[in-house]
Amino acid sequence: MKTIVICSGGLDSVSLAHKIAAEHELLALVSFDYGQRHRKELDFAADCAKRLGVPHHVIDIRPIGAHLTGSALTDDIDVPDGHYAEETMRSTVVPNRNAIMLTIAFGLAAAQQADAVAIAVHGGDHFIYPDCRPGFIDSFNAMQAHALEGYADVTLFAPYVTVSKAAIVTDAVKYGTPFGETWSCYKGGLRHCGRCGTCVERREAFHLAGVTDPTDYEDPDFWVAATHAFAAQEVR
Repeated sequence: MKTIVICSGGLDSVSLAHKIAAEHELLALVSFDYGQRHRKELDFAADCAKRLGVPHHVIDIRPIGAHLTGSALTDDIDVPDGHYAEETMRSTVVPNRNAIMLTIAFGLAAAQQADAVAIAVHGGDHFIYPDCRPGFIDSFNAMQAHALEGYADVTLFAPYVTVSKAAIVTDAVKYGTPFGETWSCYKGGLRHCGRCGTCVERREAFHLAGVTDPTDYEDPDFWVAATHAFAAQEVR
């Protein structure tokens, strides 16, 4: 299956890129610059493409991102600290982000005669992000079947959509994913903050998976209190 992977440079998408490279035919990585404050993640995506020996396409959609206002990821709004399932994390939603990115990626895939576009949405995203849920994935797949009918046959591949981030870490170990060469923090500082929702989820995932976390956090212990009120299971 000739596949293009949407890769932000984060743990999930880099893990997916390594998985696809091992199990299928990885054609390219595609990343999007939408004006995110943590744009440094794109450097990690570029490194991943170089490591896997495939092209890296960076699509500049900053003019579009400038109109998707109200998100802590793009506007002058503080990124909230805490658990990724907390209501405050809604401020990190970028409206219709995945739908926009996937539409462009499907056009690229059709032009390059790819069989699939792969995206690393997962079960932990379901709390806050509607465009990461199974219903969205299924509906987008159906829509693209009509959009490309008679021209190309491209499938949306989302192997993590029903599993946890901890399960991704467990799976990624099999493919030698270099976890230290990924970027998650929404604040985009010199180090992972350890306090934003995605840092908390990252730290928790390694703990639940029983895998050593190589990440250097400014606050390495905040996740314990942040996850205390939320039930999660160790991966066994």
